Amino acid sequence: MTILLTSLTNVPHEVLEAAKVDGASELAIAARIKLPMVRRTVIFIVVLSIIGTLQLFNEPVILNEIASIGSTFTPNQIIYTTAFAFGNEELAAAQSVVLAAVTIVATVAFYGIVRRRMDPFAATRAVVK
Repeated sequence: MTILLTSLTNVPHEVLEAAKVDGASELAIAARIKLPMVRRTVIFIVVLSIIGTLQLFNEPVILNEIASIGSTFTPNQIIYTTAFAFGNEELAAAQSVVLAAVTIVATVAFYGIVRRRMDPFAATRAVVK
């Protein structure tokens, strides 16, 4: 939230004032001025969320004490259980490498999708090649 708020405060006030003078509504200002100007920040936040989601560990462990959700709820808990409950460190290491690969693939795929959508000439270049 702090990152997004910082990005929103960096939107030039002159642009916002010009839009208000031109008669733009608050919704139009948000959709057509603020959102495009903070698009890179939103993409960065989504990437951090993808990585954070795949590395979730502490919250389910703590919540497991309150409500039984199972010991293998997230990928990191499966890896932890494999290494320390079953004593199979080799398999846990392999699972960690697979989790890292999945994280990298998910992040690169997201960047690829976003880059294609942000590039207005991508379809033209694909036809020319």
